[in-house]
Amino acid sequence: MASRTTDKQVSNRDEAAEELTEWSKKNKKSLGYSTDAAAIDLVNKDVSLTAGKYGPIVLRDYQMLQQMQNFNRERVPERVVHAKGAGAFGYFECTDAITDLTVSKVFESVGKKTPIAVRFSQVAGNLGSADTVRDPRGFALKFYTEEGNWDLVGNNTPIFFMRDPILFPMFIHSQKRNPVTNLRDWDAFWDYMGRRPESVHQFLFLFSDRGIPDGHRHQHGYGSHTFSLIGKNQKLTWVKFIYKTDQGIKNLDPDTANTLAGTDPDYAIRDLYNAIEEGKKTGKYPSWTFYIQTMTPEQAAKQKLNPFDITKVWQHKDFPLRKVGRFVLNRNPGNHFSEVEQLSFSPSNFTPGFGPSPDRLLQGRLFGYHDSHLHRMGTNFEQLPVNRPIKKIANFQRDGTSVLYNQGGAPNYHPNSFGGPEVNPAATKWSLPPEHVTGEVNYYDLGNDDNYTQPKLFYNNVLDEAARGRLVNNLAGVIQLAKKEIQDRAVEVFKNVSVDLGERLTKALAQVKVNL
Repeated sequence: MASRTTDKQVSNRDEAAEELTEWSKKNKKSLGYSTDAAAIDLVNKDVSLTAGKYGPIVLRDYQMLQQMQNFNRERVPERVVHAKGAGAFGYFECTDAITDLTVSKVFESVGKKTPIAVRFSQVAGNLGSADTVRDPRGFALKFYTEEGNWDLVGNNTPIFFMRDPILFPMFIHSQKRNPVTNLRDWDAFWDYMGRRPESVHQFLFLFSDRGIPDGHRHQHGYGSHTFSLIGKNQKLTWVKFIYKTDQGIKNLDPDTANTLAGTDPDYAIRDLYNAIEEGKKTGKYPSWTFYIQTMTPEQAAKQKLNPFDITKVWQHKDFPLRKVGRFVLNRNPGNHFSEVEQLSFSPSNFTPGFGPSPDRLLQGRLFGYHDSHLHRMGTNFEQLPVNRPIKKIANFQRDGTSVLYNQGGAPNYHPNSFGGPEVNPAATKWSLPPEHVTGEVNYYDLGNDDNYTQPKLFYNNVLDEAARGRLVNNLAGVIQLAKKEIQDRAVEVFKNVSVDLGERLTKALAQVKVNL
């Protein structure tokens, strides 16, 4: 007699494993008949229409054809970076109104809540990569405000690999698969770093203990760039956004991360999903405390280092953190493709009270992200439910692929004689940071704009002796995969950070087989 599985035997299954069972419990009484995409009832959902029992399928089997056509088009192009990720939804709560700095309604009063979407991701890997690789993590927030969508698109690091957006495609090419072998190319990986030392600060962070977060819940997030807050009367304040995990920082050691990459490559996705489902029972959801750092234009003018350089941080002792809010993730996506794969962030989405800065990389991202979504999702990606703002859209854009809201018979040109929408005359006051720009138009290479002051502080003051030892082991383990001349160039860059670091790397690399 076959044994029956009891509830007790399956009690060790986590929330993610039970998703289909839970769905069945909630929906089995409300299921209707099977239909096609036009809601027409299917004749048979498991069998094709054939000429005779063993004859060919006939062309008029439109239900089978439609199913195959839809299947062939299920996948949109994956993101060129940040391909694999996890998403969730929740709310941001303002805990410290900052009406002295910005007219944004997000921060207008204590207790004000704004619905949000958050997406975590790995940067370089493709859609099937493991969650536990050593790679920066994307950490993007979408605020669905009554003034439109504000997108804060950052990472789990306060810095980045380059200052100029023209280098971004080159850097990503060096991190992606070799176009001939389709394998990770460690010569390219380290060759880029050795030839662009401005990236060394980020490489130190990446190969430190924080290079492999223990899931998405146990990492901090950063807007990374310098942005602008715009207050009443166009008062300008430069700002950085920082969100610290309330779960505490946790990281994976390389051996554990490698094991998980083989046994549970979706480790971080699973952990986030289960934590949110568990929160429905305990009331304790994943959350982060939201801070800002601020700098006045007068302070910025006196800085020795460029305050708009994303390869550098603002020292906390000079520009302390100010707590302004908290966000909570309390809902998993109802469908991953609809609400995560189609979830799209644009750094150019600034609602009133926010704006950009002279940060070069940010300037490039203002264009690049929106353009990428147009390629992946089509002209009307912002009309998809997960991207659509709660505020009514009113413009003169029409038609295109998958248009969901074509604004009826409203005029599609301007100026016209039939009515709006017109420009809000107050928009200039809270949408454009008051900047004065002068200078000759030319190509100014910032590649050698003080690449080592802050990396030296990171190595000597932030890391303790044990952490420095682990950093050396992590670096040497991957540098040794490049050929000798590229290894030597990389070590020279690290010597400029610290003679001690350079000597340790040289010694560690001498103990392994050298790739000529």
